[in-house]
Amino acid sequence: MVREGNVNLTVGVSDAKVSSRRDDVLTTHALGSCIGVALYDAVAGVAGLLHFQLPTATLDADGAGKRPFMFADTGMHLLLKQMERLGANKKRLRVRLAGGAQILDERGHFDIGRKNHAAISKILGNYGMLIERESVGGTEPVTMQFRVDGGELVLKRGGQLTIL
Repeated sequence: MVREGNVNLTVGVSDAKVSSRRDDVLTTHALGSCIGVALYDAVAGVAGLLHFQLPTATLDADGAGKRPFMFADTGMHLLLKQMERLGANKKRLRVRLAGGAQILDERGHFDIGRKNHAAISKILGNYGMLIERESVGGTEPVTMQFRVDGGELVLKRGGQLTIL
């Protein structure tokens, strides 16, 4: 988790942050059906974390203009651009995902978590990026803490810590 001396940057819902400062920790809380996308370029020392809610901006074009990080497609596009400005190269990015739980719709009528996972998997594939590791699904929310120094990703779900 966040250690003394580290600077915690909180990534809210429908938000993203990037950093190349070694002491930064990017943190997002309560990923339910949302997906957290952690990207890391070890050569450039750049990390990015996206917390998106919905699979595609076509669901709400006006909303996408105001909150592009709400959607997998517009959020990933903008996150990659921000990381590239700091020297990251998408060919070197390590990709890890978490979230995508079945939280509010236990009968699976809307299945937003699964749709979000399918959407981000396709988008990453279109960019030629492979998912290195993931922890998606289930019924419990997850918190992600992503250290810029070394790219360590710690998940907290149901009181359990996991390094992904």
